Amino acid sequence: MRVIDAKGLIVGRVATFAAKEALLGEEIAIVNCKHAVLTGSVESNLREFKEKWERGNPFKGPFYPRGADRIMKRTVRGMLPYKTTRGRSALANVKCYVEVPKGFEKEKIESLDFARGSDAKSLKFVTLKRISESMGVRYG
Repeated sequence: MRVIDAKGLIVGRVATFAAKEALLGEEIAIVNCKHAVLTGSVESNLREFKEKWERGNPFKGPFYPRGADRIMKRTVRGMLPYKTTRGRSALANVKCYVEVPKGFEKEKIESLDFARGSDAKSLKFVTLKRISESMGVRYG
């Protein structure tokens, strides 16, 4: 099992890596999802997620997650052929957590250097925690 620390990493790059590894049969755990970042202006990212969440009928869907861990899992799902048997089993191999669970404290947690922004200080970005909190999820 590979445990990836998503703190400060770009969501799409982590999701791409996790999807590729899951398709190869590897089990992936992504921790600290609330500290993962989306690049772009804060206002446009918040507006986009709010529009996605409010879209559709609450009884029929489409259903869009609000929690940081669920947003990360949904992003990974978008990079998998999840309607096929192979894609479903790959998606089942990916687990996302808001923080580091007690079971993973002794595991080797790796960070993906390629998933950081090229010049992180000049990038406009917003964390998944801020997006989740703007949609009503509270983290303690």
